[in-house]
Amino acid sequence: MVNDTNKKIKLGIPKGSLQEATLELFKKAGFNISVNERSYKPFIDDEQIDCLLIRAQEIPKYVERGVLDAGLSGKDWITETKANVLEIADLVYSKRGFGKVKLVIAVPENSKIKSPKDLQGKRIATELVNVTKEYLKKHKVNAEVEFSWGATEAKVPDLVDAISELTETGSSLKANKLRIVDTVLESTTKFIANKKSMKESWKKQKIEEIAMLLNGALAAESKVGLKMNVERKNLNKILAVLPALKNPTISQLSHKDWIAVETIIDEKIVRTIIPRLKKAGAEGIVEYSLNKIIE
Repeated sequence: MVNDTNKKIKLGIPKGSLQEATLELFKKAGFNISVNERSYKPFIDDEQIDCLLIRAQEIPKYVERGVLDAGLSGKDWITETKANVLEIADLVYSKRGFGKVKLVIAVPENSKIKSPKDLQGKRIATELVNVTKEYLKKHKVNAEVEFSWGATEAKVPDLVDAISELTETGSSLKANKLRIVDTVLESTTKFIANKKSMKESWKKQKIEEIAMLLNGALAAESKVGLKMNVERKNLNKILAVLPALKNPTISQLSHKDWIAVETIIDEKIVRTIIPRLKKAGAEGIVEYSLNKIIE
């Protein structure tokens, strides 16, 4: 780790919908960030980092200009702003969970628009004007694209014919009686860095360390650890049940006929695995949560 506390990097934390998920991810990565509602400079318990709370839409350009050394923003906004930055890590999380978000073309349920070609001559509202225009250009469609300041879903059909809107689950669109016509792009959160900053060895090292810890925290989100005691004669039956990250750790217990087995598995399958392990002869089964998995 870099140890000179006189050296600092400026880090952009997304304000708004991604804020809470980002703060929680940093916490699991080992960084505690506390936000004062009246301040745009959160406190972080790392003397080599200065945090700034900025809207995700603005972070790419500030990173490109060097106002920030690094920051987190969506691929959608990096593309929209055409920011010339380095993408250090792909962090698959969003405000509601750990998946991608999609920018989609949506229309009222009863609209005659069924495909991108049907957008010809129509009016589309969106926050991501440049991305939407590029999408239309790709499909050789000429349509009017206007910037939306928010509440985009409420603008159809009275003000516009269609919207280009970000969605995670599509539930909000359905609630507003909108139908998805096509996906413009898929977006994940990116940890980005300024190109000049990455040429400074200490900044490069620090930024890469942060990225490694964030990736490790994300990798642990869907995993749990399992450890158990197993009579040696039952080991093969236990190994047949266990899906492992690589190979389970096996260690000798004080009794020569017993061993300890430890592994990492997907949390979603643990409820089906534990009964099978018990039936195969495992005892003293312990499930524990993980903060980070560093490959």
